[in-house]
Amino acid sequence: MEVISIERSTYEELLTSFKSFVTQMKAMTGRGTDKRLGEWIDNQDVCQILNISPRTLQTLRPNGTLAYSQIEHKTY
Repeated sequence: MEVISIERSTYEELLTSFKSFVTQMKAMTGRGTDKRLGEWIDNQDVCQILNISPRTLQTLRPNGTLAYSQIEHKTY
């Protein structure tokens, strides 16, 4: 095991920076919590609403006509 010694002031700066980083990460993760899965619709619902086939829907996604999100293996 190696032991590394640093000055107290350096350690305290490092600790303060780390705490600031943790606070920023918590704030960033809190921003995305307002999205609810209930507001999103799946492929079948989109096809019914737009009266299109699943193949047409598949074509609309990659060319940018229709926005979508993919969570795990499910597309919304």
